[in-house]
Amino acid sequence: MKKITSTEQFNEIIQSDKEVIVKFFATWCPDCTRMDMFIPDILEAYAHHEWFEINKDDFPELAETYQVMGIPSLLIFKNGEKTGHLHSANAKSPEEVTEFLQEHVS
Repeated sequence: MKKITSTEQFNEIIQSDKEVIVKFFATWCPDCTRMDMFIPDILEAYAHHEWFEINKDDFPELAETYQVMGIPSLLIFKNGEKTGHLHSANAKSPEEVTEFLQEHVS
């Protein structure tokens, strides 16, 4: 998973004509740590997609713009549009994340 380090980089990434997946997280977040324990297998299964992560605390304006109220959250973008959003309440298990991806990515 590649780290996003600037708003400009984020804006460039989401303009892709392919689906990209962005994980919003924070270093202090226990649910983010739990997701980090199971996400490698999911990354492998969905390796044909580009995965990025962004620290919500470093970019609060982006989190607000894309309605990221809880973390971790997975957002899917294509051509600058948000096409999917897995809210933190539903991102607590590998099954929930996999089900979301099966429904929202091709």
